[in-house]
Amino acid sequence: MAEPLPDQLRASIIIPVLNEAGCLDQTLENLLQRRWVKAYCEIIVSDGGSTDGSLEIARRHRCKLVYSEAGRARQMNIASRGALGAVLIFLHADSMLPDDFGELIESGHEWGFFSIRLNSDSRVYRVIETAINLRTRLSKVAGGDQCLFFKREFFAALGGFPGIPLMEDIAICKKAKRMAPPLIVASPIVSSSRRWQEQGVIKTVLLMWSLRLAFWLGVNPARLQRIYYPQRG
Repeated sequence: MAEPLPDQLRASIIIPVLNEAGCLDQTLENLLQRRWVKAYCEIIVSDGGSTDGSLEIARRHRCKLVYSEAGRARQMNIASRGALGAVLIFLHADSMLPDDFGELIESGHEWGFFSIRLNSDSRVYRVIETAINLRTRLSKVAGGDQCLFFKREFFAALGGFPGIPLMEDIAICKKAKRMAPPLIVASPIVSSSRRWQEQGVIKTVLLMWSLRLAFWLGVNPARLQRIYYPQRG
């Protein structure tokens, strides 16, 4: 760590990383410019074996760096064990929190997540994010790109993220909502639209919906991971 932790630590922002050099520097810069983050937060980057310079970027910033085998659930759980904040915030490396997020997550709820806005001006992404926000409000189940957050004791009671290679975000939301209603923050997190842009909007939407359906039907998450990340197979 380049600087000491804040004196009044309230939240731990945990960022799982695997080869995110293209966006990690901007995300950390954005966070560390926030008054609330500087005053009350620690940032923990949990690396799953990056080879692209992500580690060097993290070391330049005021954050803890922890190491893990690859796997988002594993990386987030390992980082959470050493986290000191009363609230654990699980942020993707390509996402930006709204300015007022600090006050919002201290509202007293046991857990919650943010509405989403995709970082493209194209109208098709307004349709996609509207559908995502409607679905998550009705189901009380969100994806990890909506920045799940939990009180630390509540997260411990949940047993952390399930040790599955994909859909760990869906699984923990389903468990959490049976124990307490979530806070669904109206102020949106800005998330990357890169997957839609790289693989095509229609293909990506159909893929994501089919994976959720398959998970609901009981298909092994390891099989779903091979479909979602074919380059890792």
